[in-house]
Parts: sequence; structure tokens; C-alpha cells
Amino acid sequence: MAQYRHILVDRTGDTVRITMNRPERRNSLSGEHLGELLGAFREAGESDASGIVLAAEGPVFSAGHDFADVAARDVEGVRELLTLCTEVMRTIQSVPQVVVARVHGLATAAGCQLVASCDLAVAADCAGFALPGGKGGWFCHTPAVPVARSIGRKRLMELVLTGDAVTADVALEWGLVNYVVPLERLDEAVAELLGRATRGSRASKALGKRTVYAQLDRPEADAYAITLEVMAAASQLPGAKEGMRAFLEKRPPIWPD
Repeated sequence: MAQYRHILVDRTGDTVRITMNRPERRNSLSGEHLGELLGAFREAGESDASGIVLAAEGPVFSAGHDFADVAARDVEGVRELLTLCTEVMRTIQSVPQVVVARVHGLATAAGCQLVASCDLAVAADCAGFALPGGKGGWFCHTPAVPVARSIGRKRLMELVLTGDAVTADVALEWGLVNYVVPLERLDEAVAELLGRATRGSRASKALGKRTVYAQLDRPEADAYAITLEVMAAASQLPGAKEGMRAFLEKRPPIWPD
């Protein structure tokens, strides 16, 4: 595995854990930090792991973009930074593994964007979520993109216009996270959810994840056109054939991948 300055990467069994490790800067996302996240997710995506956990050290999950980095850039430099950030978010959704955010503290702006971009998210009951640009001078335009697709229009508008933080319980009610648990149970809950989400054929799940994201937010007719063709082709994959055989033969499946 590559060595990084701002993140830690380790693997246990079939799970790669990517931990943001810049607590003195509240895990704010400088260009260097984002570049390391992109590299780590690409490396994990090319591995034979079945799951990825995104976590963080320190009291804050991530405070979003590093304003010291942003303030030092001209408009082209900021455009490059936001393009890099967008590539990180899109890579999280394009890797074949299931990605779970482990949110132990406050996740704001691009930090909240990270949570919304992960496939699944588990939060400690002490966590919080905000898109604070609405009460500052730099509106959370890009962080709003995946958040909107998780929580819907009216709730998004409350977040982006007020800039106020919401609790983990509200985030759960709104659909930004899957579960909220006491902090001492966070790792257990993440492992339990990841275990359930990584069952079955890895090849089938990777194709399924890619297809789900491809059809989201498209008109229903387009969504059906995409999923019909993919599902027909996927029926011929070794994992699909083994799953059907095992069902018909009333035995546990033996996954070929």
C-alpha cells in the first residue's frame, strides 16, 4: 500500500479502512488531502477487498474544504480544487466495493458531502451534519449535490439556507445516514452493516452498485432502459447462475468470485 501524510490506510480481512488523520486541522480537505483520498480509494478499488470504511481521527469527522488552501488560490486554482473534490466523490461511488462512512463527530460542508457520497453511513449519536455556507460567505454549492439526492429538496434548502447543523437523529430521519448508535457501538455497527452489505457475489454487487448510480435521478423510462439491459446481461454471470442453482437445489451458494 502507498504511504500517505494526511490519511491512514489499513486492511483487515476483506475490509480496507481509510482514516482521515489531520485532526489538528479538523480533517479539512486541502488539495493534498483530497489527492491522498483519491489515491487511496483508487488503490482500494483495484484490490480484491469487498468493503471500504471511511473514518476519521480527532473530534471532528471533517470540517470541509481547507480555507487556508482555498484563500491562497485564484479562480482557476479553486476550480481545480473543486474538480479534484468532485473526482473523489465520484470515485467513492464508482469503486466496486461497498463504502460505509463511519461518522463519529461533526461533518460539515465537503465533509457532509463525503458522508452523502458514500454508499452507506453509520453515525454516532454525538455526530452532527451541516452545510454552513448559507450563514457565511461561500455557499455550499457542490456539497449540496449528493446531499440533495439523499434528503430531498425542502430539507436540503433548510440545510443550505440556514447553515445550521442537524443532529444525528435528524440526519437519520432525513435519510442522510442509515443508522445512529452510541459512540461506543459505532465500530460494531459499521462492521455489522458492512457484513450484511457485502454478502453474495462480489461481481454481481459491483455491477449492481454501478447500475444503481447510473439510473438514479433519470426519468423512469430511461432508468428502466438502463437497468433492463444490465439485468439481462447479469443473469449470465457465474454468480447469478450459481445463486439460482443453489436456490433451486436448496443448498448454500458457493460464490465463484
